[in-house]
Amino acid sequence: MLRNLFAALLVTISLSAAHAAPRWLNLPPTPTLPKAAQSGLAPVNGVKIWYAMFGRGEPVILLHGGLANANYWGHQVRALQGRYQVIVMDSRGHGRSSRNQEPYGYDLMASDVVGLLDHLKIKKAAIVGWSDGAIIGLDIAMKHPERVSRLFAFAANSDPSGVADIASSDVFNAYIARAGEEYKRLSPTPTEYKSFVAEITKMWESQPKWTATDLAAIKVPTWIVDGDHDEAIKRENTEFMAANIPGAGLLIQPEVSHFSFLQDPEQFSDDVLRFLGRRDAAPK
Repeated sequence: MLRNLFAALLVTISLSAAHAAPRWLNLPPTPTLPKAAQSGLAPVNGVKIWYAMFGRGEPVILLHGGLANANYWGHQVRALQGRYQVIVMDSRGHGRSSRNQEPYGYDLMASDVVGLLDHLKIKKAAIVGWSDGAIIGLDIAMKHPERVSRLFAFAANSDPSGVADIASSDVFNAYIARAGEEYKRLSPTPTEYKSFVAEITKMWESQPKWTATDLAAIKVPTWIVDGDHDEAIKRENTEFMAANIPGAGLLIQPEVSHFSFLQDPEQFSDDVLRFLGRRDAAPK
């Protein structure tokens, strides 16, 4: 009797696993950040940028995607803080950071990152960016290369034409809804999510617009990375960026989407650690 019950249970578990949605169709919970060694609001470019710092070692700054906040990096902070000084920040108008009336733009948001590094007296840092954070990282690598030791750019696009139609993506729509709830909890302007999304959307529709020549100006060691099931970024644009940044690596992570760092955080963090640990020279 017990043997039959056990066999039936195994069959049930196997069937459940077989019918479970693949991980690229799931949006795991937003993690929390561990206890920070230091955190605060830094006055940068007329706004207040929230940041937190963890661990000790060579500095690495993690830049989140559009509509999100620094909490999304919780898994990666835990994986990196034993070897590196990890800095996270909320981009202007995101999370706990404030904004002013200046329109959103990647050049401006890149200057916010440089301003925060100045505030923290950090001359140069490795950058790990996701989506808008990766675009900001690329912008810094082009215009402030002396501040970047290396760049891990996950799920970036070089032009609005590189963005896919995400309107029918259940995962992406769930992310937008979740980001709205998080905005209400964290933002100094909690009732303004709708206008915030409208302003960010204006930026997405017109920026960035980088050519092959623009990308060729990047001289810091760079990996262009994406998930093999990214809902938002067209593969040909990812390959275009990797082909035109001198010496860049191209990494396509398996069985994950635009939210790889949540769907398979161990894989994502291992890739970041492998990249950060390389001792390759900057391309000539």
